[in-house]
Amino acid sequence: MDELNARAECGINEGRINLRRLDHRHTYDYGGHRNSSTIKRRSRYVDNLKLSFNHAKASTTPLHSSSSSSSSFSLSEQVDSNPRTMLVLFETPAGFALFKVLKEGSLSKVDDLGKEFLTAESARKIVKLKAFSKFENMSEALTAANCLVESKPSKGLRKFLKAHCDGETLALADSKLGNAIKEKLQIDCVHNHAVMELMRGLRSQLSELISGLGAQDLQPMSLGLSHNLCRHKLKFSSDKVDTMIIQAIGLLDDLDKELNTYAMRVREWYGWHFPELAKIVQDNIHYAKSVKLMADRVNAAKLDFSEILTEEVEAELKEAAVISMGTEISETDMDNIRDLCDQVLSLSEYRAQLYDYLKSRMNTIAPNLTALVGELVGARLIAHGGSLLNLAKQPGSTVQILGAEKALFRALKTKHATPKYGLLYHASLIGQASAKHKGKISRSLAAKTALAIRYDALADNQDSTFGLESRAKLEARLRVLEGKDLGRSAGSAKGKPKIEAYEKDLKKSGGKMILAAKTYNPSSDSILMKNVNDEEITPKKRKADEPVEEAPVADKSEKKKKKKEKAGEEKDNENGVAELEESTKKDKKKKKDNAENENGENVNSGEKSKKKKRKHSEQEEEAADDSASKKKEKKKKKKSAD
Repeated sequence: MDELNARAECGINEGRINLRRLDHRHTYDYGGHRNSSTIKRRSRYVDNLKLSFNHAKASTTPLHSSSSSSSSFSLSEQVDSNPRTMLVLFETPAGFALFKVLKEGSLSKVDDLGKEFLTAESARKIVKLKAFSKFENMSEALTAANCLVESKPSKGLRKFLKAHCDGETLALADSKLGNAIKEKLQIDCVHNHAVMELMRGLRSQLSELISGLGAQDLQPMSLGLSHNLCRHKLKFSSDKVDTMIIQAIGLLDDLDKELNTYAMRVREWYGWHFPELAKIVQDNIHYAKSVKLMADRVNAAKLDFSEILTEEVEAELKEAAVISMGTEISETDMDNIRDLCDQVLSLSEYRAQLYDYLKSRMNTIAPNLTALVGELVGARLIAHGGSLLNLAKQPGSTVQILGAEKALFRALKTKHATPKYGLLYHASLIGQASAKHKGKISRSLAAKTALAIRYDALADNQDSTFGLESRAKLEARLRVLEGKDLGRSAGSAKGKPKIEAYEKDLKKSGGKMILAAKTYNPSSDSILMKNVNDEEITPKKRKADEPVEEAPVADKSEKKKKKKEKAGEEKDNENGVAELEESTKKDKKKKKDNAENENGENVNSGEKSKKKKRKHSEQEEEAADDSASKKKEKKKKKKSAD
């Protein structure tokens, strides 16, 4: 008998272990979304094993003796508590409901599960309400709903599950929420197609399964909770809706296009009658008002345009109306032109109102961005980014080229220089900068703009102090950049004149000037007014005086002719020519030095003339060097010949 009881106990323990393993695998299969045939087959096997396990347990109880009655009772109690039941968590606007599944075998028949919830009586046979946690107020319901949207268990839900879910399997409609509950509360969770069908059935019979919760109460609860949840998610505020800015700037751009189209049509249409008016009146609005007031050009002399045009333009218009070359038009044509003028004027008035509205919205929603780049540029940045919050997530480098995406990708594709600015190019700070400083200012402005956008999107206090301070810093930086250029043009690269050589001279001379005092040279006046062409002609004039300077050279050559042959005479003539060129060069240099010392400011005749003079001087120096070397060689030959 004892051996039989021991074998029975071993069989019960082995069956309990197998049941746990299969139940765990069954739960994993639901969570892992296996195919329905495998789930059905294993669920049937689990049900059959449970039945055989219960039958074996019942058959072993009579085998125990009286001495082992207490141990058999504890064992049976342990076996009753180990089979894990399934609980279903259902969220309602009133609170959390926890249902116990009475027939777990019905979950294997997913197709027939919906038929079990056709009536309230059949639904009560499958599930039963175990516990219900009611929300105390709307804020608690909103917090719980927001946590469920983010797949996180709220504090109240965690307390509720700890109190009523101990060792059971929890069925949920959200797999991410099940993972979070399993990590924090160590509760096994199930989510599959059968659970979703069960949730659908519970929703259809919710008012019948939960006593005291009627359909007339459930509908207003769900409506109020959904409204509060939407406000919480959108962070609704009538003063912080950037969608209005996006729509307003889009409409403003469309109005500008339509206004330009209508204004050009008015000019072309009325130009057949009075073509000269288009050149006299440049503004489109003033043109439309003038056409509406004047109609036929014959009436121009009798009308007063002082409210529309200035006196000069009005006088020019009246003169042109008398001698106009336009054709005559009928009254019906003139009526249609007037109607078109009315459309242009009405659109311009509406555009002005829309701009005022956009300006007020921008000052309310993004005051720092408006103070930094202006209303239109700031609104276009917000519209291009999608929203103020999305724009706040962008770095300064992205804000800098926002709006120039095509140029950026084209430059990257062709390996050219990338653009330096996009929509920020229209900001007033970049417009004030010179062409070579636009890149630096746009980079600094983009960095400050990114900070201003984040300040407007995320800060609690709404004021424009940060934007105004940033704008003042950028303006100061712009003045510094422009001032550097002025200093470089006035003196050295650092903005200071170079006086190092002068100071060195003073140190060497003991505080006295080394250079001699300069005197006025009246002979240099004639050279100052001469052009480059005159300087090029001067050697020709000097050649006319050659016989005067060649006289001493000729005397020397005559003395030498007595001792030398005719070949020596020709060489001496060449030497004389070389000496003449050297003398002309020295005279020219002296005149230039005197002219530069006395009137240095007037000598600057341009870069081209300087380059030509340098070339001529270099050529003359080379010729002089060559002639000097030849002369030395000739002297050596003469000495050797003598």
